[in-house]
Amino acid sequence: MSQALTAAAAGFGTGLSLIVAIGAQNAFVLRQGVRREAVLAVVGICALSDAALIALGVGGVGAVVVAWPGALTAVGWIGGAFLLGYGALAARRALRPGREAALRTDGEAAGSRRRAVLTCLAMTWLNPHVYLDTVFLLGSVAADQGPLRWTFGIGAATASLCWFAALGFGARLLGRWLSRPAAWRVLDGLVAATMIVLGVTLIAGS
Repeated sequence: MSQALTAAAAGFGTGLSLIVAIGAQNAFVLRQGVRREAVLAVVGICALSDAALIALGVGGVGAVVVAWPGALTAVGWIGGAFLLGYGALAARRALRPGREAALRTDGEAAGSRRRAVLTCLAMTWLNPHVYLDTVFLLGSVAADQGPLRWTFGIGAATASLCWFAALGFGARLLGRWLSRPAAWRVLDGLVAATMIVLGVTLIAGS
């Protein structure tokens, strides 16, 4: 029992260390959280996607992913272009704030839920680093756990769920600060910078 808890704790810590780093996915979840827009759907997509990728890594698919550099290169170009496009839109919002600078009503949020879901799916699955970090790296570490590798994987998946839930639902605490248009310009500027830098990095590394 103690060995299982140790493996789960190791998975939790390893998973959290990989997920917490600032990235496109985290920036998007944060923005959806402060807007209170499709938060449950976005958090669910991120957590379930990570759980699926972790399961693939623990199951030994990491070696297959690394063996297909051409596929990762294609994903890198597509994902990089997507992030550059999203970054340009965020930069436009920062430079020319309008209705986007205020929190939306429930009706407006419902109307854009599909767009938020599709954007979240793209940011999650069109990033080659997700496959290398989650599938290959976590899978390699899990392999060292021997028969407890699936317990390690459960710990890593739990870390992902806790992080995205805290980021998405905790972000609404910033609502009072973000009631000012200037604050939204700062947030959109940070999101734009993050997306553009990561997009260029993905394309350059592909």
